[in-house]
Amino acid sequence: MLPYQTIHEAALALGRNLTFAETVWFNYSARKSDYILYCHNILFLFLIFSLVPIPLVFIELMRIAGFDRYKIQPKVRLSFPEMLRCYTDVMRMFFLVVGPLQLVSFPSVKMIGIRTGLPLPSGWEMLSQLLVYFVVEDYTNYWIHRFLHNKWGYEKIHRVHHEYAAPIGFAAPYAHWAEILILGIPSFLGPAMAPGHMITFWSWIALRQIEAIETHSGYDFPWSLTKYIPFYGGAEYHDYHHYVGGQSQSNFASVFTYCDYIYGTDKGFRYQKKILKKLKEEMESSDRQNGGSYPISSQSNKSD
Repeated sequence: MLPYQTIHEAALALGRNLTFAETVWFNYSARKSDYILYCHNILFLFLIFSLVPIPLVFIELMRIAGFDRYKIQPKVRLSFPEMLRCYTDVMRMFFLVVGPLQLVSFPSVKMIGIRTGLPLPSGWEMLSQLLVYFVVEDYTNYWIHRFLHNKWGYEKIHRVHHEYAAPIGFAAPYAHWAEILILGIPSFLGPAMAPGHMITFWSWIALRQIEAIETHSGYDFPWSLTKYIPFYGGAEYHDYHHYVGGQSQSNFASVFTYCDYIYGTDKGFRYQKKILKKLKEEMESSDRQNGGSYPISSQSNKSD
């Protein structure tokens, strides 16, 4: 809750007029406790996991012309009841595990110093902190994910997430309850190292979940803005990990690719890309010689 009764008091405390964004924030948050503001995360997570995958569901069910070429494993198709079951399982875990965890974790947020007051962070401050959060989460998640692929970790916990060998957007948070709790550590570690404003924290939670939905989408869209992010893995990168399955020792990273490259756990993926590229070039060369045209894509061969 802000320690000001009016915008005028807030302006006097800051020594300047409030910006438009700060005025909006004051009007929204001035009478809300920090706990209530923190618990907004529950609503954000529910909306993100419920709404963001819907376009992917529509594309999958309608098989809209022009989109099939971007499906990474085109031979695998889920029915609406199967996708609905995935969503209901995720929501059940959301209400039984994620929601209660959010409700009781507020003291840790206060302890690390995430603030709700004025002034609001600048755009550069938010971007720099979000970058730290993504890098810290990615590195920590890499090692936890790699651990979960040992015999015990996979059989007892991680196999649940791999029930979808061809992942879909709704399956991004589909996992064993213990995995959800464990992977909450990397998500919280970045904000603990570089605490910022509650708005930055909200943005981090939202962007990380949207990114997870994209990498589990099952579609590699060439127009995705994430393709312009250096070292970003994306849907094709993570789909390979699901395709190989339990014995996978490749592509453990959650967001970026540098950890897999440094520690040599992307060799299988790079080898497959090399073979598919060579096969495509050979077929295109044969087509030119024969006067035919039979295009081939890496997406269409990944599930062969």
